[in-house]
Amino acid sequence: MAEVEGLHHTCFTVSDLERSLAFYRDLLGCEVVARRERRGGFLAEIVGYLEAHVRMAYLRVPPSEHLIELFEYVTPASAPAPIEPRLVGAAHLCFLVADLRGLYERLRAAGVDSFFSPPIEVSDGQDAGGLALYLRDPDGIVVELYQPPRGARGSQVGLSVRSGRKSP
Repeated sequence: MAEVEGLHHTCFTVSDLERSLAFYRDLLGCEVVARRERRGGFLAEIVGYLEAHVRMAYLRVPPSEHLIELFEYVTPASAPAPIEPRLVGAAHLCFLVADLRGLYERLRAAGVDSFFSPPIEVSDGQDAGGLALYLRDPDGIVVELYQPPRGARGSQVGLSVRSGRKSP
């Protein structure tokens, strides 16, 4: 029986790699750790497009080791799809932030206008007192910005971000 040993990366298809890098790197502080361009070969077999040609970049948010992979399909041409939180299969990235209100204002000053709302205080549950908001990246991919409640260091499911172990 095969066992999952961890999580390596999360991939999103984007329409313009450079525009997406400007958003994730320049506005959200992700670090570009690798860039590649691939045609055919094993990539074509994995994704199921014999003519596959992609431009890609791997990013991470220090100190996390989890990678975000961005794919821009050159061939076959990419096509937009509806991305709504309620649709089955929809995903979003959740970034931990120390000062959500400050980041919100900096993003607005940089021209970002795709927020679902301003920062909202989490009113109940283990994240009560934290702040969160959703926004869309340049391709409409949903991104969550989350500031844990004061004194909390974990994610919304009670895990320590650095250790991956249950918080006390």
